[in-house]
Amino acid sequence: MKTVAMVLFPDFLLLDMAGPMEVFSIANRYLPPDAHYRLSTIGTEHGALRASNGVSVQADVHLDQACERYDLLLVPGGPGAYNEKYPSLLDWLPGAVERSAVYGSICTGAFILGHAGLLDGYRVTTHWHYTERLIRAFPKATVETDQIYVEDRNLITSGGVTAGIDLALAVVARDHGKQVAQDVAKVLLVVMKRQGGQAQFSPLMAEVAPQETPVTRVQNYVLEHLDEAFGIERMASLANMSARHFARVFAREVKMTPMEFLQSARIDRARHLLETSDLPLKTVAYKSGFGSVRHMRFLFGEKLGLTPSQYREQFS
Repeated sequence: MKTVAMVLFPDFLLLDMAGPMEVFSIANRYLPPDAHYRLSTIGTEHGALRASNGVSVQADVHLDQACERYDLLLVPGGPGAYNEKYPSLLDWLPGAVERSAVYGSICTGAFILGHAGLLDGYRVTTHWHYTERLIRAFPKATVETDQIYVEDRNLITSGGVTAGIDLALAVVARDHGKQVAQDVAKVLLVVMKRQGGQAQFSPLMAEVAPQETPVTRVQNYVLEHLDEAFGIERMASLANMSARHFARVFAREVKMTPMEFLQSARIDRARHLLETSDLPLKTVAYKSGFGSVRHMRFLFGEKLGLTPSQYREQFS
């Protein structure tokens, strides 16, 4: 019997807890009793803990009583994970991790692990909206920005919210085989392995900075004329710079090359058109500046793991 423990704290995200725990609970239906998962929750406070949606949950034990070995120890996300710090939890976690075979986080729970010093030297992920913040907060970790979940040695971390279900299904498949995980996925009406990663949910292009600079002027011009042809030379001329100097300044200010910016902007424009209109793919490709459906399809597959048609079916 494997033990799975979830740590709870004020303002945690309820679905981060309930999704993975439901996976393990349903898996028990397909497993012999001696192979069941034993589920427990550990609270940072005595009494009920209020989740971010207002629902109160009574943890099974308090941190002070949680001293056993866990096969899997998980930390959920939520506003309490990235806006607050709980000294008692941060003090408790390193010892608990030493006693655990595998530890991990759901969504923004990665911030709690990071503040406890448990991400350094590992490949990790979190909700796409918070990856940049995680990168800045914990530079010794390698943050994967578009993965649904990441396994690195004894650490497993997931992307945003429902990605915790994907993480738990991966654990079940590893523990008991793909068939049991597939049976659980069918009960939950989810797929075993999602196509693509978090990139299909997140914008590929960051917002243009509000201040007026030669680079932001070029960015705004490009965004207003995406159906036109652009190269480094043309963008540099719009900024009245040499191509080499422009490329260097652009990369420093925007954290991507000019051509990466152009490509990401075109994909984001195409995504918006696919989500909000019934335009033919040929028209979407033209309005987004791809020139052809074939080119658009190639870049969608490379960046999002989906074809434009699959993206429209999934998000429109």
